[in-house]
Amino acid sequence: MTASPTPVCGNDDRIAWLRLRSIALPLPTPISDAKVLTGRQKPMTEVAMLVAELQTREGHSGLGFSYAKRAGGPGQYAHALELAPNLIGENPSDIARLWDRLCWAGASVGRSGLACQAIAAFDVALWDLKARRAGLSLARLLGAQRDSVRCYNTSGGFLHTPLEQLLENTDRSREKGIGGIKLKVGQPDTALDLHRVGRAREHLGDRFPLMVDANQQWDRPTARRMCRQLEPFGLIWIEEPLDCYDVEGHAELARLFDTPIATGEMLTSPAEHWEFIRQRGADFLMPDAPRLGGITPYLRVQTLAEQAGLTLAPHFAMELHVHLAATHVREPWVEHFEWLEPLFEERLEIREGRMLVPNRPGLGLTLSEQAVAWTVQQAEVGDRP
Repeated sequence: MTASPTPVCGNDDRIAWLRLRSIALPLPTPISDAKVLTGRQKPMTEVAMLVAELQTREGHSGLGFSYAKRAGGPGQYAHALELAPNLIGENPSDIARLWDRLCWAGASVGRSGLACQAIAAFDVALWDLKARRAGLSLARLLGAQRDSVRCYNTSGGFLHTPLEQLLENTDRSREKGIGGIKLKVGQPDTALDLHRVGRAREHLGDRFPLMVDANQQWDRPTARRMCRQLEPFGLIWIEEPLDCYDVEGHAELARLFDTPIATGEMLTSPAEHWEFIRQRGADFLMPDAPRLGGITPYLRVQTLAEQAGLTLAPHFAMELHVHLAATHVREPWVEHFEWLEPLFEERLEIREGRMLVPNRPGLGLTLSEQAVAWTVQQAEVGDRP
């Protein structure tokens, strides 16, 4: 007599239903960084959000999201809708197996980039479901190292912002309890960058954490010259001084200068991050879970980076990354952007330079009525229990 097979994860709950939403999140002001000033992109006016909601036969639920800036949102939604039937009837605890299944289902269009960013919304939702079912925050489920994380603001320091307004923005960030400020640089006239950084450093004082971000707009000679000229400002890091795939160039800057080099937000697979880790191409690595394909590949990058002794500072999506950063062995930074706040009922708390990790189950997020109103496409797959 043959014994019945044992369920992979010790229970037999199954995914019964899911809903996908494509949400157009408008930004109050068109956003410009160095890529706009160099003519490579247009100002950003909205963020395309891909949101997945899952439910199981036993009534457990999860919420996840991914995003795209300027282009790619409709493609993410279309690819996710193609992949969605692969989840129906599956055990939601088998997250790694399901990630591989979804990845290989669309492997003909690649195992990174948009193809995996569509998977991210499902992957985050599965982790959210697992943590909710356990009655734990996502950070606690994964194994938290801390209850709060250092945070810095980026949204007040874009290049479209006049200098005096930028300085006022830094004051508002400090009043909120934010612990660091990042300024965009990379203008065609590098003297303007140095002037803005100098004024900000004078305004903030010598000891307040200050970062800069060139958004990949320098060539190697310019990057070397600018890194040298920025050394006296005592920056926490210089971010994306070169093209995001120039591992060798970043590694050279990391060797030459005392100011740490940061990069990684544009990388879309653990393999791409591995090259920076292997060649010591960054002091701060900046993975973005939605761009990587979700929490599952993010944890692979985190393990590799920590083994190499690198510090992580995840990019954007603070509502998700505050949980992941709380699990890092080395003290990380989380990027403060208020852009996604209208999508959720809840707000993150900031105190004395640190972002507090929510203790609500899962991500601790609920979609707002505004998110529903901004939905431009939606579809349901399966039968809602």
